[in-house]
Amino acid sequence: MSGLRDRLAARAVDALVVGSGPNGLAAAITLARAGQSVVVLERAATIGGGARTAALTLPGFRHDVCSAIHPLGLGSPFFRSLPLAEHGLEWIQPPLAAAHPFDDGTAAALARSVDETVDGLGIDGPAWRRSIGASAARWERLAPDLLAPLLRIPTHPLEMARFGLTGAWPAASWARRALRTERARGLFAGLAAHAILPLERPFTTSFGFVLGMAAHAVGWPLPRGGSQSITDALAALLRAHGGEILTDANVARLSDLPAVRAVLLDVTPRQLLALAGERLPPRYRRRMERYRYGPGVFKLDLALDGPVPWRAPACARAGTVHLGGTLDEIAAAEAAVWRGDHPQKPFVLVAQQSLFDPTRAPPGKHTLWAYCHVPAGSQVDMTERLMAQIERFAPGFRRLVLGGHARGPAQIEAENPNNVGGDIGGGAQDFDQMFGRPAWRLNPYATPLPGLYLCSSSTPPGAGVHGMCGFLAAQTALARMGRTR
Repeated sequence: MSGLRDRLAARAVDALVVGSGPNGLAAAITLARAGQSVVVLERAATIGGGARTAALTLPGFRHDVCSAIHPLGLGSPFFRSLPLAEHGLEWIQPPLAAAHPFDDGTAAALARSVDETVDGLGIDGPAWRRSIGASAARWERLAPDLLAPLLRIPTHPLEMARFGLTGAWPAASWARRALRTERARGLFAGLAAHAILPLERPFTTSFGFVLGMAAHAVGWPLPRGGSQSITDALAALLRAHGGEILTDANVARLSDLPAVRAVLLDVTPRQLLALAGERLPPRYRRRMERYRYGPGVFKLDLALDGPVPWRAPACARAGTVHLGGTLDEIAAAEAAVWRGDHPQKPFVLVAQQSLFDPTRAPPGKHTLWAYCHVPAGSQVDMTERLMAQIERFAPGFRRLVLGGHARGPAQIEAENPNNVGGDIGGGAQDFDQMFGRPAWRLNPYATPLPGLYLCSSSTPPGAGVHGMCGFLAAQTALARMGRTR
């Protein structure tokens, strides 16, 4: 592509990063802070990947395009090392991290305070304190190991071994064994369902633990102004270190790029195959061809005439609301998606940012962000089923809807090719791809091609706006370039 080469010709570049999602920007910042000259290439007209905010419905309403609530953003060891506040990033902490309503009009609440959460869980409070509460107290020690490749010797091996013994359980089994009430089981099922796996699968308990721990340790914050604020702060920091970002810079093949010391790709294995083609060794290429993507999502953004009329008061204090009722109902819905079915009562994740961030909607109005899991590539319009789940716990909700914007897997992938089949997690995070992501290699970020690295959520630690994939990939590149910080 001569046009892209021409745009780069006048620059002395050490490294190129393809993709401006949080991991791509994290990789670029890590390289730039180490003294490398870096250019980020973004195919779209706007930067951010899954961390973007746009006017999707009506004028004055700002909606997060993909990511919305960011416990791992505030809990990320890498992000916490950056002066992002100096570049405009402001975190907002809702009174409750999450609420989980039930059909009787009550809700279980996940609060920053362990005591408040435990008090609301009755006889299951002590079990919550012993497990998730106790683990949350060790977040600072555990986070660097949890948000890193699992195929390595951890910094705190005993702590990680203790976590792993519990985290290896299927979430449904652990909840039924450790918790006695539907209230506590439902709350935990909502956390574990973020894995986008059947809750009967091994290691799904680890997802519930990590999110519960993060809620108590750092909260489930949202960025003022939208997720775009995270991207904008990262971009500003990169530029402050001399890095550049080029938009409308599509890279179709690696041969489009000039010779540089390192190329880092914020892409999934499918795009790696398209970019590198026959240059990859056959064995590695076959592994990339076998890489598995998970279910997709159906996303609904709404402009509302007022706040959602939740029956359970706790829901009005929560940034995130999990809609799915009991453990059994959530488990059945998630299992159905993996079978290729569309549940009549899907597990729905809701974020209501405008309750706590007035920049999201005109005065007196509100936004609602919601999605449910669907089979990969689904063509089914889930709007009615998703709306029915909200109405179930908030009677009268439909009357507030002023406008909406629905997107299924095809539209979500068209906007961001990394979301293959609507999979927003960069690939299924089952046992094989939790430990061997994207392949079973001692260094998952390096490819067999010298100077070529993967830095996307298809590498450890996987999905989430935390930048750790990009940071760790860039550390690998720096070591192999012969220069460290």
